[in-house]
Amino acid sequence: MTEPAKSELHALLSFLDAQRSHVLGILDGLEPEALRQPVLPSGWNCLGLVQHLALDVERFWFRAVVTGDPAVIEALDDIEDAWQVAPDVPHTEVLDRYRTEAGLSDAVVAATDADAPLAWWPHHLFGPPHLHTVRDVLLHVITETACHAGHLDAARELLDGRRWLVLT
Repeated sequence: MTEPAKSELHALLSFLDAQRSHVLGILDGLEPEALRQPVLPSGWNCLGLVQHLALDVERFWFRAVVTGDPAVIEALDDIEDAWQVAPDVPHTEVLDRYRTEAGLSDAVVAATDADAPLAWWPHHLFGPPHLHTVRDVLLHVITETACHAGHLDAARELLDGRRWLVLT
């Protein structure tokens, strides 16, 4: 990989890591019960959103779509709805899974060229792919993670009034 390509991937991973830190930072100090408390009429909660990010975003995009890992692809059907965290699953397990998946994603990106084509796509679920390279996936995951970090900002303020970064 050329030096400019490495620099580009490093920059993109830095932006993604900042959004991941935001996701975990806005939840820091929130009681386990509050992490499971629905905050919108749709019923989602903060813990479910983090599990969605771990499984439907980090794991799906990097380990299934980018690498085509057969074990990961097969396991995609194991969880019916990543937004739903079983009551017996400790909140720490979900948060740790997100950190673990982020680390695994970083390893995939480090071992891949920005212009590398994607290894797998679930045509049967989503039709033709709309992303085509590792760069495309990184940009998509940055956008999705940032969007969900904003959701968590709003949820946290509704739960206990805490706000992440407010410039006044």
